[in-house]
Amino acid sequence: MRKLIATLFTAFIAVSGFAADAGTNPYAKFTEKLPFQMPEVTAPVIPDRQVKLTDFGAVGNGITLNTEAFAKAIEALSQQGGGRLVVPQGVWHTGPIVLKSNIELHLKAGAVILFAADESLYPIIETSFEGLDTRRCQSPLSANGATNIAITGKGVIDGNGQYWRPVKKGKVTESHWKSLLAIPGSQEMKPGYWVPSAGYAKGEQGANMNVPNAKTSAEWEAIRRFVRPVMISLVNCKNVMLKGVIFQNSPAWNLHPLMCENVIIDQVLVRNPSYAQNGDALDLESCKNALIVNSRFDAGDDGICIKSGKDADGRRRGIPCENVVVEGCTVFAGHGGFVVGSEMSGGVKNILVNNCQFLGTDVGLRFKSTRGRGGIVENIYVKNISMTDIKTDAITFNMYYGGKSVAEMLADGDNPDNVTKAPIDETTPIFRNIDIRNIICNGAGRAMEFNGLPEMPIDGINLQNITILAKKDAVFTNVKNVKKKNVNITLQ
Repeated sequence: MRKLIATLFTAFIAVSGFAADAGTNPYAKFTEKLPFQMPEVTAPVIPDRQVKLTDFGAVGNGITLNTEAFAKAIEALSQQGGGRLVVPQGVWHTGPIVLKSNIELHLKAGAVILFAADESLYPIIETSFEGLDTRRCQSPLSANGATNIAITGKGVIDGNGQYWRPVKKGKVTESHWKSLLAIPGSQEMKPGYWVPSAGYAKGEQGANMNVPNAKTSAEWEAIRRFVRPVMISLVNCKNVMLKGVIFQNSPAWNLHPLMCENVIIDQVLVRNPSYAQNGDALDLESCKNALIVNSRFDAGDDGICIKSGKDADGRRRGIPCENVVVEGCTVFAGHGGFVVGSEMSGGVKNILVNNCQFLGTDVGLRFKSTRGRGGIVENIYVKNISMTDIKTDAITFNMYYGGKSVAEMLADGDNPDNVTKAPIDETTPIFRNIDIRNIICNGAGRAMEFNGLPEMPIDGINLQNITILAKKDAVFTNVKNVKKKNVNITLQ
């Protein structure tokens, strides 16, 4: 009888949502026995109150614009202290959505939030992109300075990215290319490079890595399509959860938590077409105490990427990305499975990647930087990784990154000068204390590449229990304190 009562009480606790003690945190297990100190990460606390989107006049017919309904619903919840906004089955066409503190956006099965393909709905704002302080269009879904926010459920958030993105001919089929050329207002800016509008082409001219040289407000407005936004922008937020939802088809990066603390990304699917320019799945930038677990990523660029700002802007911000656990994740395509950089000027430290699989990515483990970045990447632990069909390197550390994927660098025959030393100063990137073990890769172009700077070699590399089947052997240049144990490379 006592056992039955105890069982019923446990069930009551689970259903009611009360936490008996700290031991009930389901995410505590991810921060146990780490090779670095990291506090438990906990889910945001959302008040027990909910409203439906339809209560505020929303219509889920895929045509009606529901921007005002979302804003009214979020404001109504906010005025009451927060709660859950339930999005029912339907296609909810909308402009930008801005989350506020103590609010959970919950998508029921069959719910699709479809962001409008209309650049006039997305104002140009001050923000950060690719690690630089700049201007971009307002993100389709954003929060800034919020505490306790969540996006959960079984539905889909779609950024209508094809409206915004350029396309390279070599990445699509001939029929797809012809359909792009037939879109009114679009153009082939240069042979094999399609852009969606004349404004995009104007912004591209003279731009530096997606940052345009516009000065006046009129100049920015004229190139609005070029400054396409990341889809989910969470800036300076605390206690964040993304769980269960499908995030797809973003204008630029898909998920971008920036300067956030206590972040959980769990059981999500993040996907972009393979041809999506700048279509990173997840860019975790200058965040602290984050879990990325049990999720899948299928992107047109990097899959799971850790960043902390670029060059002088990143060093001035000075906020590292630290205390991150990536566990039980799958990356299907893209430039890299797990990636650090190239924007790492604020530093990256205390990272564990465990029990993940990379299937068909260009690179498996990708670490990249270049002179001018500065920043320190240290205490990186990677273990229990399975890889198949890696197009180029199973593992690469490249301190000569110039904006290209590894495949593009190899195809272009790039041959950086890794002999001539440059002066060491705050702009010199430092990579040290890297532990990689229990790796199996069946099929890669090259087993490994460690290419450090002559003035600042990659320092402290531990490789243990690694088995790689590849076309080319490992290459080590400008490295020191390398330890190898049971490293087996079989050439195809």
